[in-house]
Amino acid sequence: MRVDLHTHSVRSDGSDSPRELVERAIAADLDVVALTDHDTVAGWGDAADAGQQLGIRVVLGIEFSTTNEGRGQHLLGYNLDPEHPAIAEILMRGATSREDRVAALFDRLDELDLSVDREYVTSLAGGIPSRKHVAAGLVKEGHVATDDEAFAWFLNEGGPAYIQRYRPTIEDAIAAIRDAGGVSVIAHPRDDKRGPGITEERFAELSAGGLDGIEVDHEQHTQEDRAELRAVAANLGLAVTGSSDYHGTRKTGHDLGCNLTDAEAAEKLLGPDFDGC
Repeated sequence: MRVDLHTHSVRSDGSDSPRELVERAIAADLDVVALTDHDTVAGWGDAADAGQQLGIRVVLGIEFSTTNEGRGQHLLGYNLDPEHPAIAEILMRGATSREDRVAALFDRLDELDLSVDREYVTSLAGGIPSRKHVAAGLVKEGHVATDDEAFAWFLNEGGPAYIQRYRPTIEDAIAAIRDAGGVSVIAHPRDDKRGPGITEERFAELSAGGLDGIEVDHEQHTQEDRAELRAVAANLGLAVTGSSDYHGTRKTGHDLGCNLTDAEAAEKLLGPDFDGC
């Protein structure tokens, strides 16, 4: 069984509609695909309907933007109730903060003589524009050659155009996911674009606080990273997952199914039906 537990649609910063994503998952010979848009459940209904109509299991999740020891860290949540008060508050505050941030980011770029076509950037998003959409706007205007350059030169934390926004602490997000009946998995913890990786000691603290798993097999992880993380997960009794982190045309080298989660591990983590609804 081929299981990919981390993908994005146009409802956050991917390029495919939720239905297109499900169709592409079938074309990639996946048996299970998880929709995990950033800080939103806007694509859940369409993805679930497409899965039922087309005959593929669709797990519904969220990739939360959190703060871990002063730095940004993504956290995947699955099988949670989005209407649980703690989750609803995180999503509401996150949406408001994203709207405020993109408005401030447009203004900041104007100040830096890096203006972008605001209508174009907004048209790319299926919801609130993200930094990826702004990066595409910078490429369109010729300020940079690629999205990666846009982030490295301007948009990453510490860059001249970086705008902070609301992010819950990772401890609070883990607790909220658990209280809402879900399970949590640290996303790409060795992604060197986000600074120093999480230590085993820190994983132990988060595990004690309710963390359920580690995304080990990811394109941003070297083979050495993967071996180290697999050992950490074994030592702490955490689930091991693998995924594509697919964004369609918005991120290259992350094709659906390029990394997979072992079916037995997925069943242990998510339940025998991999039910995300």
